[in-house]
Amino acid sequence: MDGGKLMITPPPNQPSGDEVRSVREQRAEQPLYVTRIKVYPRKVQGFFRSIKWLMLGLCLTAYYVVPWLRWDRGPNAPSQAILLDMPGRRGYFFWIEIWPQEVYFLTGLLILGAVGLFLVTSYLGRVWCGYTCPQTVWTDLFMAVERFIEGDRNARIKLDKSPWSFDKAWRKVAKHAAWLAIGAATGGAWVFYFVDAPTTFVEIFTGKATFTVYVFIALFTASTYTLAGWAREQVCTYMCPWPRFQAAMFDESTLTVTYRGWRGEPRGKHKAGTSWEGRGDCIDCGSCVAVCPTGIDIRDGQQLECIGCGLCIDACDAVMAKVERPTKLIAFDTLAHVQAGRVGGPTRLNWLRPRPMIYVAMLVVVSTVMVVALAMRGDTELHVLRDRAPLFVTLSDGSIRNGYTVKILNKAREPRSYALSVQGLNNPRVTIAGEEADKPTDRVTITARPDSVATYRIYVAASAAAQESVGVDFRLQAGTRTSPMTVRSSFVGPKH
Repeated sequence: MDGGKLMITPPPNQPSGDEVRSVREQRAEQPLYVTRIKVYPRKVQGFFRSIKWLMLGLCLTAYYVVPWLRWDRGPNAPSQAILLDMPGRRGYFFWIEIWPQEVYFLTGLLILGAVGLFLVTSYLGRVWCGYTCPQTVWTDLFMAVERFIEGDRNARIKLDKSPWSFDKAWRKVAKHAAWLAIGAATGGAWVFYFVDAPTTFVEIFTGKATFTVYVFIALFTASTYTLAGWAREQVCTYMCPWPRFQAAMFDESTLTVTYRGWRGEPRGKHKAGTSWEGRGDCIDCGSCVAVCPTGIDIRDGQQLECIGCGLCIDACDAVMAKVERPTKLIAFDTLAHVQAGRVGGPTRLNWLRPRPMIYVAMLVVVSTVMVVALAMRGDTELHVLRDRAPLFVTLSDGSIRNGYTVKILNKAREPRSYALSVQGLNNPRVTIAGEEADKPTDRVTITARPDSVATYRIYVAASAAAQESVGVDFRLQAGTRTSPMTVRSSFVGPKH
C-alpha cells in the first residue's frame, strides 16, 4: 500500500505482457497445417531388426496362407478352415461353428484381444505397434521394396531431389507397380476370408467373380497402397487412436525404448584417441534418427510418434561398438530403472504389479467363461414366442386356445425329428397350425432340416384356468437318449 494505492507485484517467473503478446504473435504466424516432412529410414541390422523381419514373415505368411487351409466338416458344409460366411450367416473356425445367435463368442474374442493388448502394453510398451500391427507390417514390406528398387536412405534422398530422367522414371514406376501388386494380393487375401479361396481365386482371373469381389479387392488395394506406401508414419501419428490412450497402461515399471541420458549427456562429437572424461557417451551422430521409421529423435524422451520398434537401439549399439563404448545407451528400459541408474541403485524388474495382474485376472475369467460356454452349448436351440394379438381365442367347447411361434435351431448336419410337449396345464391339446390331429394330445412331432431354423405355428388349447395367466413349459426332445430342452412361456385366459 503506497499513498492509499494498492501495489501488485507480479509473481516471480511470470511473463510480462509484452512477452505474452510476443508468444501469441509467434503462434499466430505458424500455419495450421504444415507440409509433411518425408521420412527416409536408413537400413539397419541388429537384434531388433531381425525380430522385426521374423515377425513380418510370420504375420504375412499367416495372413496369406490361412484362407487356403482346409477342414472337413462333412457333406454340405464348407471345407475352409477359417471362413466368415456372410450369405450363410455363419462363422467357421476349424471345428467351431458360430451362428448369428452366438455373437457373444465374437464379443468374447474381442474382449480377450483388447485385454491381452492392454497386458502386453503394460509390460512391454508399444511392441504391438512396432512388430505386429498391420500398418507396421505392410509399411515395413513397402519400405523393403522401396529400398530394393531405389537404394538406401542417401540414394533415395538424392533420387527425389534429382531432375526427372529415365533412371528415375523406371525406378519410380517399378516401385509403385510393386506396391500396387502387393496391395492387390492383400485385398484378394482379405476377400478369401469371406468366400471359398480356391474357387474365388480361379473366378477372379477368369472374370467370373462377382462384382462385389472385384470392388472389395480394389478397395483394399487402394487402402493398402495409400496407407503403407504414402501415409506411413502419418497413420500412427494422426489416424490411429491407440497412441492417444496407450500411455494410460504405462507405469514406472513398463519397458519402453529409452535414451539413457544420465549416461549419454553431455553429448557431442568425439575424436578417436581423445578422453571421454567430463562428457557423455552420445557422440551426436544422428544414427538413431536416421533409422527411425517415424523420423523422431528418441533422445527427446517419450513421444507419441514412437512405435517401440527398437531400431534406434540397433543403430546406437553399432555406433557404440565402433567408438569402443558400452552398448545399450538406448535400450528397452523402465522409468524406475532410469531413476535407479542415476543414483547407482538396483535395476530389478517388477513383474507382479497390480495393473497387469488385473489384466491377467480378466483374461482368465473371460477365457474360462468362453471355454465353458463352448463346452456346454448344444446342437439344438428352442425359442417360443406367444401371440400378442389376439391374446387368446375361446373355442366352441368353452376351452381357451393360445397361439405360439416355435423356432427350432438345428445345428447338426443331418435332419432331426423332435417331440414337442407342453406342461403346466390341465389336459392341454397341442396342434400344429394347418394340420388336423387324429386325437387330442399334449405333444406333437416336428422336424428340422440340417443346419437350419425350423419355424412352426403351434396352438395350445386347455380348459379355462382359475388365473388370468399361467406359466407353462415347452419341452423339446430329440430321441430318447438326449435330455429334453425346456423353455418357459405363459398361457393367457380371460379375466375372472
